[in-house]
Amino acid sequence: MESPLVDADDIPNLIACPQCDALYRATPPAPGERAVCARCHTVLAAPRKRAGTAIVALAVAVVILVGAAAFLPFLSINVVGLGHAVSIFDAIVVFSGGELALLAVTMAALVLVIPMLRAVLVIYVLVPLVLDRPPARFARRAFRLSERLRPWSMAEIFAIGCAVALVKLTDLANVEFGPAFWMFSSVVLVIVLQDRFMCRWSVWNALDRK
Repeated sequence: MESPLVDADDIPNLIACPQCDALYRATPPAPGERAVCARCHTVLAAPRKRAGTAIVALAVAVVILVGAAAFLPFLSINVVGLGHAVSIFDAIVVFSGGELALLAVTMAALVLVIPMLRAVLVIYVLVPLVLDRPPARFARRAFRLSERLRPWSMAEIFAIGCAVALVKLTDLANVEFGPAFWMFSSVVLVIVLQDRFMCRWSVWNALDRK
């Protein structure tokens, strides 16, 4: 990245650091290279070859894992010979009719709806670009929405929080993690990989070129 001293005609070619707001004239790095902010060392662009295909595949995996984990048993509890298995959907339904209805709706949105919506938006935006076709209609709005929803996608936080809480219950009952828990654990890894492959500057640049 070059020095941020530019005029008004260079505005379309600028890139801003998301952390410190420093402006730079965008110089596309080669695949495998990274453009880093000189002030705070935040990675601004890191294009990779065939990254779009990998991101789409990971987004599809998120949709499948989160969708299946919503209905499969998340955990089972056995006390004095009595056992019960519960899924995330069961928990949402149980709490949806009482005073905790707002909590149930919030949990469903943060843990299930938003992660799946973000994955669907990424697929919608990137598939045409990967196939070297014009962007889908409203692709820019879709990608912008997926980025705005990123801080609110908390499937991985839910899995980690449940793991910590359930470990403390082992003294009171026999607690076993169900397949949904391991699916959410896989979602954590998939999201980390997706963010590692994602170069948002490259996506915006591809949308502008198309």
